[in-house]
Amino acid sequence: MTYFHRTFILTLLLSCLLLTASDTFAAPLYQMPEEAQSRWVSFENPTGAPGSGGKANRGAKGAAFSPIAPGEEKVLMDVEGPGVIHRMWCTLSQRAPKDLRSYVLRMYWDGAAKPAVEAPFGDFFGAVHGEVKPFESALFSSPEGRSFNFTLDMPFRKHARVTLTNESGEELHQFFYDINYTLADQPDTALYFHAFWCRERYTELKKDFEILPRVSGRGRFLGTHIGVIGHPDNLGWWGEGEVKIYLDGDDAFPTLTGTGTEDYAGTGYLQGEYAHQFQGSLLIDNVNKYYSFYRYHVPDPVYFHQDIRVTIQQIGGAMQEFVKEMLANKVEIIPISVGAEDQYVNLLESDPPKTLDDPDIPYGWTNYYRRDDVCATAFFYLDAPENGLPPIAPLEERVTAIGERRAAH
Repeated sequence: MTYFHRTFILTLLLSCLLLTASDTFAAPLYQMPEEAQSRWVSFENPTGAPGSGGKANRGAKGAAFSPIAPGEEKVLMDVEGPGVIHRMWCTLSQRAPKDLRSYVLRMYWDGAAKPAVEAPFGDFFGAVHGEVKPFESALFSSPEGRSFNFTLDMPFRKHARVTLTNESGEELHQFFYDINYTLADQPDTALYFHAFWCRERYTELKKDFEILPRVSGRGRFLGTHIGVIGHPDNLGWWGEGEVKIYLDGDDAFPTLTGTGTEDYAGTGYLQGEYAHQFQGSLLIDNVNKYYSFYRYHVPDPVYFHQDIRVTIQQIGGAMQEFVKEMLANKVEIIPISVGAEDQYVNLLESDPPKTLDDPDIPYGWTNYYRRDDVCATAFFYLDAPENGLPPIAPLEERVTAIGERRAAH
């Protein structure tokens, strides 16, 4: 290879690296946007007004936290725009699972009557089922399992309002927080941040669980936190269901589909505990059948121009003798496929469907429809400050079976 060829190749590689870096960091850290004003809101400066921070107790740390009474809605942020929230940090004195499912976080943009974000505090921050674990991801983190961090740009044009409501029935003695934002003009193309939480106890047989019901508009699906509590009658592995994303008029079948639950969370052949930047699995308790995982579509954007709907199939798997045992015990399952070493049989493609008792069915791993307790928080951007989704479920529906997990060993 000549000197010219080596120089050309090195120059090309360097150009690719610089292009990748510029895509990752859109604006260099040393550049300052014109007219941008940095602000924080907390109990030390609730309005974020200039020169108004830390006045309590004559400046000697007098308002680091606040209690929140039962039934009280505490306003965390109420500021005029335009601007963009960059980060939110919180910690609190009560972190039991039922507490974290009982506190409700809401965010409103530009004076909208209904919240764009409405989710249990714990589930929103990745503590699904109220189970706090130390972890770090691209969007959320809890360095030692005692705090709740969220880093993502959330623009607003006229107004931003963030609240936390205590529905636990007991006083939250200490709640600490700060929300970091910038006051600056926002482009017309800026989308609003949304989050939606839902739960089914238990799912319907053969019916996919809706991570995100159909939402109309233009936007981007950012990802989800999902929790599963296995049905007590079910045996075997719970995570064979495929995530399906219906885009822009999709009806019976989606445009985007995965290959299995653990595959969607970035791993394969069952699922353990791990925390990576864009995918993770923070809770795997096979004794009590409590599970949680997350996936963020940051490096692999999911855009929609008309509407979107996101689901996950309710499918599990086990070796054939366990599936037959469940069938004998009248457990609500439906076998759908059998995989052996040298063949794979789809049971539902025959008319009538094949059964495990058919003589030509091989012995092997058997996938089956099942019912489980499933919850999810969906994160997305939308071109409107309201999303038309139903309100959060009542407290009793949210906290059933939460905090009942025994020691895993």
